[in-house]
Amino acid sequence: MSPELVGVLGIAALFILFALGLPIAFSLGIVGFAGFSYLTSWHSGLSILGMYPFSTTASYTMSIIALFVLMGEFVLNAGLGEDIYTAIRQWMGHLSGGLAMATVGGCTLFGCVTGSSVATVATIGRVSLPEMKRYGYDDAISTGSIAAGGGLGMLIPPSFVLVIYGVITTQSIGKLLIAGVLPGLLLAFTYMAIIYIRVKLNPAMGPRTPKVGLKEKLQGLKAIWGIIVLFILIVGGIYYGIFTPTEAAGIGAFGTLLFAMGRRRLNWKSFYHSLIQATGTTVMILLIMIGATLFGAFLTVSNLPALLVETIEGLELHRYVILAFLLGGYMILGCFMEALSMMLVTVPIIFPLILKLGFDPIWFGVIILLGQEMAMITPPLGLNVFVMAGVAKDVPMYTIFKGIIPFLFGLLFCFIILIIFPQIVLVLPNMMSR
Repeated sequence: MSPELVGVLGIAALFILFALGLPIAFSLGIVGFAGFSYLTSWHSGLSILGMYPFSTTASYTMSIIALFVLMGEFVLNAGLGEDIYTAIRQWMGHLSGGLAMATVGGCTLFGCVTGSSVATVATIGRVSLPEMKRYGYDDAISTGSIAAGGGLGMLIPPSFVLVIYGVITTQSIGKLLIAGVLPGLLLAFTYMAIIYIRVKLNPAMGPRTPKVGLKEKLQGLKAIWGIIVLFILIVGGIYYGIFTPTEAAGIGAFGTLLFAMGRRRLNWKSFYHSLIQATGTTVMILLIMIGATLFGAFLTVSNLPALLVETIEGLELHRYVILAFLLGGYMILGCFMEALSMMLVTVPIIFPLILKLGFDPIWFGVIILLGQEMAMITPPLGLNVFVMAGVAKDVPMYTIFKGIIPFLFGLLFCFIILIIFPQIVLVLPNMMSR
């Protein structure tokens, strides 16, 4: 068999292993090792099996993931998600659809310190959904705002998915993290605008809540001032080159710990639980990265990425048509894969094509993340929707999907804006000190 055919069969075998329920890390590792050994030699396969796990996990850059994950665990176990939502609700709750808009705002700020879409949906959902039910909000707009807003956790720094994209593609992690700021804010304001317009058209969907006085608003901000300062410190420090992304992650984790302890929201038990959870999550991510590295080596020797570039060039399609097909492929993959797995499986294959088409790799990192975010809320199997269904057990699944649809159009709008105006993504990275 030709190397290219072996590459295609390897990808088919990978998805079969996924369907059989084998963990992502082992599926990638087995196919990568077997394919590489077949195309080179058994001895070469054993060599990369010995070298790649160490070179992947011993990377200084990978410590960013562990520290950002630990930062998120401190926030989760300290119960700061409730404080974040409460503070934003006090400022926005009196507006039309204010509680739903506050939910999006809470997801935005919570995503700044966790970087996890699923954790954001679960945490903010448990806090905001009962509040919206108490004031008579429509179930569709309530659950839709939570499920869609949760995806902001992947885009706004610190995003460990963008970190992994940077590791795979050897792009500047600092620039990637900063690149997600403006698109993340654009998407958050787009979601809020959708909520505001829908409630203006049908006020019964999101009744106003009693207006809160300035004193209560300031007290709410007092409860989360540390989170806001940490976000500004992390983003500002990376942007101005004061410290590296790894140092920013360390400052973020330590600062979150101090803030949670200072507010007496973190005891020894929750501190220990945070360490255990962060270790488990980090090990899982590193195992997937090892498997992805082995799989990437197999794809390289199979010559499949190069063949893909040649084939696409031969079709003479406009590069934005090709981009549309790629994003459509992510929509399909999102039906049965989560964001990290999609990133690790697809980027080694399509990244050479992206460079050949002349797309900026930093810009594409944000675009691909938006595509994955859309996949996570797209019927019939969006992951965020299922997490939302687990939180809102009394809300039918079709109601949640009904609530998601307007936000899908919001995501599509942001796609179009970022494609027409790529400088929205690139203006901050291009102005960075280093």
